[in-house]
Amino acid sequence: MKTVNHQKNTSHFSDSEIKKQEKRYISFYSGTTGGAIKMLAKLYKGHYFKLFLSTIFYAIKDCPTWIIPIITANVINIATTKPENSTYLYIFNFAFVIGALVLNIPFHMLHVKYLSLSRRNVEASLRGAMVRKLQQLSITFHKEMQSGRIQSKIMRDVEAVETLSSQVFATLLGIFLNMVIALSVIVSKNIVIFGFFILCVPVAALMSFLFRKTMSKNNSEFRKEIEHTSADVMDMVELIPVTRAHALENKEVNRLTKRLNNVAEKGYKLDIVQSLFASSTWVVFNIFQIICLFTTSIMAFKGKILVGDIALYQTYFTSLVGQVSALLSLLPTLAKGTESLKSIGEILSAHDIEDNTGKTKLKDLQGEYEFKDVHFAYDTNHPILNGMNLKVKAGETIALVGGSGAGKSTVLNMVIGFYKASRGSITIDGKDINDIDLRSYRKHIAVVPQNSILFSGTIKDNITYGLPKVSKERLNAALKAANLESFVASLPDGLNTIVGEHGGKLSGGQRQRISIARAIIRDPKVIIFDEATSALDTISEREIQHAINNLTKDRTTFIVAHRLSTIRDADKIAVLKDGVCVEYGTFDELMALKGEFYELKNTQM
Repeated sequence: MKTVNHQKNTSHFSDSEIKKQEKRYISFYSGTTGGAIKMLAKLYKGHYFKLFLSTIFYAIKDCPTWIIPIITANVINIATTKPENSTYLYIFNFAFVIGALVLNIPFHMLHVKYLSLSRRNVEASLRGAMVRKLQQLSITFHKEMQSGRIQSKIMRDVEAVETLSSQVFATLLGIFLNMVIALSVIVSKNIVIFGFFILCVPVAALMSFLFRKTMSKNNSEFRKEIEHTSADVMDMVELIPVTRAHALENKEVNRLTKRLNNVAEKGYKLDIVQSLFASSTWVVFNIFQIICLFTTSIMAFKGKILVGDIALYQTYFTSLVGQVSALLSLLPTLAKGTESLKSIGEILSAHDIEDNTGKTKLKDLQGEYEFKDVHFAYDTNHPILNGMNLKVKAGETIALVGGSGAGKSTVLNMVIGFYKASRGSITIDGKDINDIDLRSYRKHIAVVPQNSILFSGTIKDNITYGLPKVSKERLNAALKAANLESFVASLPDGLNTIVGEHGGKLSGGQRQRISIARAIIRDPKVIIFDEATSALDTISEREIQHAINNLTKDRTTFIVAHRLSTIRDADKIAVLKDGVCVEYGTFDELMALKGEFYELKNTQM
């Protein structure tokens, strides 16, 4: 008997809160404005109370750091001066320091709890904000930004920001508290030695000034090299079948080795700069510490201070030097974190987004389209459409044909709403596409791309993607229409068979049939086929063509087909050349014209 384990949801991270924070990050993020601390203050807005509690608990748990030097001095002074109540003083100092040490455990846990809740929430929200923004950014943005670079920004750069947060809110807090307390104790005991301690501040500022610019430059170069390498590695993995098929393994290895060596070289330069900075600060501050030791010893020798105070000053100076050194050692982390914040800003502050705010939401779609003098270019030097005119009635099947670069796929992308016309207009059911909420519009369309896009799940997951509930009857109908019934039945796990990464366990034809089933099951009003049968063999193509013909009845359909014989039953065929429609009619009408379509058809015979 199967036992179901019902677990109470004890998550500290609310989906609604994280989503709200994601939207806030997108709205105010400006990756290059302000320093790292200012940007962190923006990111942690809404978590200030947790950070305040964390600070209080940190101060309590860290009190032994500044209490122990005082207790040490007291014990030495008791031993050397031998007061009458020495036993009581010994017991009091012992009990006090032990109590302070024991308190460290609960208050350290509370400090970590509230700090971690804030950090991890910001980490999740920041990654979520990037994912949300990536879904809003235009297709043009995604074509220009390599997927490897995006992955590096989401994972590596957010991790660097989280590390920066940890250093700033934990290390920096400890440095600040210990320095303030140490200097307060010193100034209360001896103003001359306090002045000596204060000399550390301008020295620290000078060291920071000398190295900051160089470290920032090297961090920037290293980060960019890592991003490009990540993109190249992803390309290499994708191209392994092609590489092996053409015996290009050594060439690919050499290409990646060169890139990896560049990363190593940039990393080496960064390491050298950071090590020079670290060693220089260590030497300078230890010289100060030695001078402090001899100065306090001379003062004790002359009777100006007690012997125990030597230990107090030396311990506090050691602590102060350690704090200043730790503060300076944060500079590389600050430089890296600032660079990562800028890198994240390349996504969150990008303006190339699809804005549907306030636009008309379509509750239904008839499927009537009209292109009026549409021009489009990826850049001014390479126009794709040069005054496209095309009218499609609701329920018609329109085939787009033409040579490579004629603009066929561009027309499909404009029908989907991926690209906007630079001049002219596109209307859907009489409404300008620029005035329509494209998200509501796309709920009524289905797309079968030339290259099938599958994720690493089951066949069923891929077919029903985005549909929360699908009946068995509806699923079986889609399998039948896509000619997948016999294939699925032959698999030991049937619909629960894992397709592998990008559908790697399936043939090209099988992957394409799953893509077609995914479109069929949505019962769309408009269907877009971008050479959807190009990956199929002749027999499979013929079988699926019949299913497609049944599917397109009473639905507006756009088809780009490589094999012109497959579009014989299309209502109309638009022949594109140089970004315009040069011929338009039925298959038989265009063959009778003996023009562009006739020539294209004859080249395939």
